[in-house]
This record gives sequence, C-alpha cells and structure tokens, in this order.
Amino acid sequence: MAKSRTTYFCRNCGHESSKWIGKCPSCGEWNTFAEEVIQATKVAAWGKNQKREKPQPRKIEDIAPDAAPRIPVSDEELNLVLGGGIVPGSVILLGGEPGIGKSTLLLQLALQAKQKVLYVSGEESEEQIRLRAERTGIHNRECEVLAETLLENILEAMDTSKPGLVIIDSVQTLYTEALDATPGSISQIRECTGRLLRFAKEEHVPVFLIGHITKDGSIAGPKLLEHMVDTVLQFEGDRHHAYRILRTLKNRFGSTHEMGIYEMTGNGLTGVKNPSEILLAQRDEPLSGIAVAAALEGMRPLMIETQALVSSAVYGTPQRSSTGFDLRRLNMLLAVLEKRCGFRLGQQDVFVNIAGGIRIEDPGLDIALATAIMSSYQGMLVPGNCVFCGEIGLSGELRAVQRIEQRIAEAEKLGFEDIVISRYNKITRKDFKIRIHTFARVDEVFGWLFG
Repeated sequence: MAKSRTTYFCRNCGHESSKWIGKCPSCGEWNTFAEEVIQATKVAAWGKNQKREKPQPRKIEDIAPDAAPRIPVSDEELNLVLGGGIVPGSVILLGGEPGIGKSTLLLQLALQAKQKVLYVSGEESEEQIRLRAERTGIHNRECEVLAETLLENILEAMDTSKPGLVIIDSVQTLYTEALDATPGSISQIRECTGRLLRFAKEEHVPVFLIGHITKDGSIAGPKLLEHMVDTVLQFEGDRHHAYRILRTLKNRFGSTHEMGIYEMTGNGLTGVKNPSEILLAQRDEPLSGIAVAAALEGMRPLMIETQALVSSAVYGTPQRSSTGFDLRRLNMLLAVLEKRCGFRLGQQDVFVNIAGGIRIEDPGLDIALATAIMSSYQGMLVPGNCVFCGEIGLSGELRAVQRIEQRIAEAEKLGFEDIVISRYNKITRKDFKIRIHTFARVDEVFGWLFG
C-alpha cells in the first residue's frame, strides 16, 4: 500500500506547505491553508509517448507561427466573447453561480457543433442530460455523453473516441487515483486540470471546463486554476430574471472586454441580437432622474439607461448606493458636481442604478450619470430623444472617449435625435443625421439642458 502523507495547501494560490502557517508566503493571504491527505500512488500520465524526447531550444525566427484557424461556433454571442471562435488546443474555464445556465450553455454548444463532441458530466446522469437536450430541440448524433468522475477513465474515453471538442462538467467533481485527497480539493483540482491541459496541447483538442464559484463570487479551488487555463469566462445574472451576461475575465487569444447577452427561455439560452432594446425601459411618460448613455463593451456599442434618485438625508449621514456602477467613481462624480458646478449634494442621499441588471465600467457613462443625478436633484426632465457620452475629469472637463463614431451610429440607428459628446472628440464622418452637441465642461451641458 502506498504511503500517505499530510500536507497543507493555500486555497488562494495553491502553495504547498508541510505545516500550517497563518500567512501564505506566496500570495500573502492570511488563514488560507487547508489540510489534505495525499497518497503518493504512481499513475502513468496521459500520453502516447511515455518516453518523450527532451525538447531543444530553437531560435524564434525558425519557429513557424501556428496557422491553425479558429473553430467558429454557431453561437454568435460565444463567438464574440471568445474573439472569433475556439482556438485548437485551448482550455477554457466557465464559471458562474449554481442554476445560472452554465451546463445549458455548453450543452447547446455540444449539440450545435459541427465536429464530434464528448460531453463528460460528473453531476448528472446520461438520462438527465438527454432530457435537457430534448428541451433545447437540437439533435446531433455526433455528440457523445459520458457520466464519469474518475480522470483515468475519462482520458481513456477521450483517447478512444477521438473527439474534436471536450466539455467537462464540472472540474470540481473530478478525481484521480494518483492522489488520496477528496474530489474538489486543491490538490485534485490542480492535478486533474494539469493532465487535461496536457491532453489539449498534445492533441490540439479544445477543452471546456465548468467551474463552481464560492460565496464571494470567485471560482472554487486554487487561484492557480485560472492561471493554468487559456481563457476564463464568467456567466452572470439573476436566476430569477431572464437575461444572462457572459464576460471574458482572461483570454490569451483575444480581447477581455467583450460581452455576450443571453435570454433564458423554456427551450434554453438564446442570444440577444440587439441588447440596447432590452436595456432601454419602455415608459408611457418622461420621468426625472433618467438619462441614456452611449456605452461601449468591447466592440459592441450599447445604449444604456442610467437612473438616479436624490433625496434629503433623513438619518444624518447621507447614503451613497450604486447598482451596476463603481461606488468610488460615483463619489468622485458627486464631489466634482459640488466643487466645480456648485450643487449642494453633501446632505443628500444619492441612489444610482444601471437598468437591465448589468455592470458597466466604461467611463463614457459619466456625463449621463451626472445628468440623471442633476435631473432628480432639480426635478427637471431630460429629453427622451437625447443620449449622452463623455468622461468627466476632476476639473469638471468633459473628456473624449474612444470609438465615438461607432457610438453615434448606434444612437442614430435606435432613433435618437440628439447626442452630447466632448468637444475634444474628433469626428471624421459628415453624414450623421443625428444632431451632435459638443461641450468642453460639464456645467455647459447642464446650462444647455436646464437653462
């Protein structure tokens, strides 16, 4: 029988220690070490060439660039988030809350794929997966299902089946006989992911891993897991609402600023073609405290409704609350409005919300949010056919934002008649039908709007 030993792993970075210590010497976090029992069993790693040749260094000019094309998928939103398709040999980690739709999204990907797919489930039986596939209404005879959690059996099935795409649901349920630790432990996750990564790189087969998240929103397991994979996707949204958001947290082969929007229906997830329509509320009459911003997420322009409510502070200390917008940036905007524009907001409660349940970090929202705050503060309406785009500096100046023409074109397409931008934005197109108003300072915008 193999000898067992006890070791300690950092839950944050995966650092290994022979004894428990309070502060991790690798990442500096406190109280992150957990005890695990490991049995050192010698199990052959995956690979046809067990006796591998030693690699030799090569000059970078002599290395031919990889000309393998991306694998496009029929899901346009996923295609956009991945940067144009799946890179052969890449390992993609998809994280999200329970019940948000991670398994549904990747099952639809497996059923819509043009190549052979192996869907490995450690959480559901084969019959349960078939029932979910029936609800989507998509049929694909090239999709194979395997209900297994032992890594050695999964690698053997992958070697036999020769799939063009592998989906693992989920990585926290896998375990290997090489370790005596429980499934989901730091050592098991690290070992299983490492061997799946080696399979993907040697066979040039992309692998999707579904990952659970902890109560604080981070992916369960060591932080090393996110460093090992090539791409990290985050599936967000409220389980009680229909819309879901797919974001890129890390992508070695593309941009990390893309965002995909889905709608959960009875037949599965469907991509939203025009997200601006769902982010703009439908009202019968204009209301104060509302302004529309021309934002940008990656390559996609979005018209987003910003909402603000300003009321007198009743309990002494004014409240500052923000949903979908950085609270620290909100405090900065309030300080600019008070210092540079003369509005007394120090004794006012301020509540800010980005409609649609999404979170936007584009600084181009600044002027729209400030306009919504002043509209609520003064009780004056903002024209519903006007959209705003610009960053506010600490001196009260209206700064230019990137790709302004793309934002203007999107606002024009959705029927807006006026757009407010910075005077320092350079516009080369002359055929816009929407009226463009340029200002250098934020107080000039308020003077034009409210007189």
